[in-house]
Parts: sequence; C-alpha cells; structure tokens
Amino acid sequence: MKKRILSLVLAMLMLFALAACGGTEETAAPESTAPESQAPESEAPESEAPEAWAPEQSVDLIIPYSAGGSSDLLGRAVESVWSKYCDQPLVVTNVPGGGGVTGSMQVSASDPDGYTLCLAYGSGCDMSMPYLQKLDYDPFTMLTPVCRLSEHVVMVAVPADSEFNSMADVVEWAAANPDTPVTASVSTANGTVDLTFKALAHYTGINMNIVPHDGTAGSITDLLSGSFMIGGGHPSDVLSYVQSGQLKLIGVATEERDPTFPDVPTLKEQGIDFAAYGSIKGVAVPPGTPEEIIAYYEDLFEQICNDADFQETMAKMAQPVMYQDAATFTQYFADANGFYKTLIEDLGLAYYS
Repeated sequence: MKKRILSLVLAMLMLFALAACGGTEETAAPESTAPESQAPESEAPESEAPEAWAPEQSVDLIIPYSAGGSSDLLGRAVESVWSKYCDQPLVVTNVPGGGGVTGSMQVSASDPDGYTLCLAYGSGCDMSMPYLQKLDYDPFTMLTPVCRLSEHVVMVAVPADSEFNSMADVVEWAAANPDTPVTASVSTANGTVDLTFKALAHYTGINMNIVPHDGTAGSITDLLSGSFMIGGGHPSDVLSYVQSGQLKLIGVATEERDPTFPDVPTLKEQGIDFAAYGSIKGVAVPPGTPEEIIAYYEDLFEQICNDADFQETMAKMAQPVMYQDAATFTQYFADANGFYKTLIEDLGLAYYS
C-alpha cells in the first residue's frame, strides 16, 4: 500500500515538472494575424485639417482707381450680388493715385487677415509701370493673386462720321500722307491703351501723334469733338457711344475678337501683326495671407462669376466674365507681365538700359 502511494506521488511530481518546462511557450502571446488596416490605432490623436475660414466682420474691397471707370463698375457689380454668397457686408472704396500704385500699396500694407482685398490687380500699375519707372511697389511680392474676374481689351474707335471704317484704312491713309500725323486720343500715359497705340505706330510705321489724357472720360470727349482722328478705350468705355451712334469701332488689339463686339475684326485680321493682353481685372490680397483664406475667396468669387445676375450686369457693361483660379491666374499674370516687359523694351520706353 505504501509503495502504491509513493508511485502516485512520484507520477504527480513528474507531471508538474513537465508542465513547468513547457510553460513559457504555452503562455506567450501569439503574434497578431490581423491585416494592418485592422490593427489597433495609436493612442496619439491624429492631426486635424485646418478649419474652413469665413469672415466674421465686414470686408474692404479697395479699388485703386477713380469712381466711374471700368474697374469701379466691376467693383459695384461684385457688390450687387455679394450678399448672396457672404454673410458679412462688402465695403467698396476707391483709392486712386499714382496710376493705381497708391491703393495697391494700401492693400499690401494691410493685415493678411482676409478683411482687405484689392480689385483690378493686373492693370497698368501691375503690368507696365514696373518697367516704365522705378517703383517702390512690386506687384509680384507686395500682393498675392486670388483669382481673375475679367479682362478688358483695347478697342480702336473713330467718330461715326470718320472716313475710316477699318484699321487697314488708317494704315493706307497714313502711307498716302506720310508728313501728316494720325492724331490719337488715349486715356492715361503709358496705360494699356496708350501702349497699344504706341505699338501700332511702332509696328506699322505710321506717323502718329498720341495724346494721353487724365482719364478715359476726357479722351473720349475729345475724340467725339473731332479733335482727333482715332482713339481707344475698353469696351465698357465706348459701349454707350457705339450704341448711340457717336462712335464706330474699327479694330481690337487681341488675338481673338471680343465677345461684346464680335463683328469688330482683330488687328491681325487686318494685316497688322500685333496683339496684346488687355487690362486684367483680378483680385489680390496682402502677402502672407493664409491658404485657407485664399481658398475661401477663390470659391466665393467663382460663385459670383457664375451668378446669372452678375453675368447680366457685366454683359450690359461690356465686361466679359473670365474667371481664373489662383494658380491659373498667377501663371497668366506672369505671362502677361513678361509680354509688356518685352514690348516696353522694344518701344525703347524702359527706364533701365
């Protein structure tokens, strides 16, 4: 009996010993076979995307040109539909001076907080003036493009009773009368209209006397009076006079015809190998403006450009709606700027040698 009890005790001791030897393998945690997508997430919080921005107070829209001009009319058209797409009011302010530099620099010096915008970015002070005179203002570094709304081409006009019915007629007349200059009435000195007429004289060899004015109104008034043979302006500048029968259009200085006046041929169609960018009407913000603010205004102005009431107003003013987002507009502006730099150098007007 004692032997049987001893045998049972020995057997139990052997079982305990075997279990102890294999315990490490049996209690080790098995490797996870779950796909990576099902693996437990880290306890560290994921980085969140920046919240969408929207203004919480009124927004200032600075127009660096006088009231009544094409840029001002565009600003008022924007203002008329603004409340459909933004809960905060828009305050439109004209800050003329320095050919557009004064207002542009005011925006540049503003806080990059989304509450100050510049309209008409891409006009004369941005496109041509940096190459005509030394400026403290640099359009590439002192403002940041947001989008393009429109572009105003340069039209060549004559009084309704003029003998000229085309630019080809003007070239032919000038060739027959080389000692008599073709008198031309333009708006501001070295603006896009003035540069276009200087280019016309340069590339055609026409003897032309170009007289700049203090603005579009004066130049059109003098053209209507018969004091000048030809003149120029943007479609919105001449529309009412064309409709009333006081002016007729004889050419447009772009690669393609203007949609407002589709019957008016381009200069190239008339044998004059010249085409230019128009006066670009873009929106810009101070440098350093955050991307989410730029994205907000890109979207807002795209909605405005797609608005039926806005498009109707623009059509009545002879201003085409030509929206471009920030990336596209930035490249387009650079291309146009390069064009005017070359043109000004070709015309011998650059302030540098």
